[in-house]
Amino acid sequence: MLALFGSAGLALAACVPGQASLRGDWGQARFSIEVADDATERATGLMHREFMATSHGMLFIYEAPTSVAFWMRNTLIPLDMVFIDPTGRVAKVHSNAIPLDETPIFGGDGILAVLEINGGLAETMGIGPGTVVQHPAFGADAAWPCP
Repeated sequence: MLALFGSAGLALAACVPGQASLRGDWGQARFSIEVADDATERATGLMHREFMATSHGMLFIYEAPTSVAFWMRNTLIPLDMVFIDPTGRVAKVHSNAIPLDETPIFGGDGILAVLEINGGLAETMGIGPGTVVQHPAFGADAAWPCP
């Protein structure tokens, strides 16, 4: 079950590395996440996993904004890739990446982080460009800074 909360529920939630909160015109949600913030973790990502809980995801964080492309090598479950700029604002969403497909999925330039969630979930929830993400990785100048 996805953790959906009203404004007060998320406002009081701790801003910690193991959680990412999202909000937009569609509402708000919080995901329990694994963080991939070094080259080895980013290269492995969600490979070889047969299942991921609906309320779970992985946040890939880069040292500085960069141009990113992902693929699905050795990834067994369909994923949505949510590409996020340095302010924590969603720049692009790639829906339902095909398991095991090695075709590069270009996320854009100036991307600081990528949130991978279960395939189809972004569309179902309404997550798209302009959605804001709250996580310590986006710092004090974020569109939705940590308290």
